Amino acid sequence: MSLFKDKVLLITGGTGSFGNAVLNRFLKTDIGEIRIFSRDEKKQDDMRHDFQARMPEVAGKIKFYIGDVRNKSTLKYAMKGVDYVFHAAALKQVPSCEFFPMEAVKTNVIGTDNTLDAAIDAGVKCVICLSTDKAAYPINAMGITKAIEEKIAVAKSRLSGSTKICCTRYGNVMCSRGSVIPLWIDQIRKGNPITLTEPRMTRFIMSLEEAVDLVLFAFEHGQNGDILVQKAPACTIQTQAEAVRDLFKHQAPHSGLDPESLPEIKVIGIRHGEKMYETLLTKEECAKAEDMGNFYRVPADNRDLNYDKFFKEGDTKRATIEEFNSDNTRRLNLEETIEKIASLEYIQNELNGVPNIVK
Repeated sequence: MSLFKDKVLLITGGTGSFGNAVLNRFLKTDIGEIRIFSRDEKKQDDMRHDFQARMPEVAGKIKFYIGDVRNKSTLKYAMKGVDYVFHAAALKQVPSCEFFPMEAVKTNVIGTDNTLDAAIDAGVKCVICLSTDKAAYPINAMGITKAIEEKIAVAKSRLSGSTKICCTRYGNVMCSRGSVIPLWIDQIRKGNPITLTEPRMTRFIMSLEEAVDLVLFAFEHGQNGDILVQKAPACTIQTQAEAVRDLFKHQAPHSGLDPESLPEIKVIGIRHGEKMYETLLTKEECAKAEDMGNFYRVPADNRDLNYDKFFKEGDTKRATIEEFNSDNTRRLNLEETIEKIASLEYIQNELNGVPNIVK
């Protein structure tokens, strides 16, 4: 962790799933200080007590800042002396953003603009903005606002001086707050059917640890204005539900039925704002993406405002480029999906009766 030796890292929305994963990964390293910036004092207090209990020798490295990315003055205060920023604050739930799109604009769009302005003004070395596959070909308010977040990051990078700005875009993070696996486990334990929207629907799947790996890769290898994605595998929603069912079937109340009987899987239909598959890189991005092994790097479009020459030049190869989506990536079968889900700390805790808090 020499890149972070004695450095100060600020995480916006730091009480969420990603912030907790970063603290678990970084806190025992040689990093100097981690600032948690969020608007919920209850979650901050819970996080403070959790890490004081689990890592008392290093919990003093965590500093808590109450504030809101919608309020630039609170960001400017928290940003003083910061070396690096992970911008994770966002409204992420598709249904809530559909019903309250202006709230999504205030947090995901204006909040990102405020965060980047404050970071540039404070001379922060690098800002990594966390985005989502829903920002590629967006059809819902959450995806649209995250797509604008990416555009703001790229635009700011052109004039950011010594501050490097990159975006990371990733798929479904398993067992994060609002994700479906904790819901399915709860349904199984209550003896209710497992509800899924559409069995053939595909989704990229990754762990919180992999999400942190992607951000660290962006920090180390990204260039100003880049969007970086991981070559994540995918599975169908049916396969994911069956994997959870197989892992937790013995925890279901069978009410006198065969103890080997499996919980029912009930199809409820696609919800408003959902896609059959998600895209991590559009066709247009794939045309210029750089293959970096387990990751793709999409460089910023740094053309100037003089567009005249671009009416005369083009690229015939782009017509043959395919997008990178959850239907054409590596598809996990049931056994592989079970293995991936079973490896998660959250799942191990649930199987062993250790209480989890979905953060």
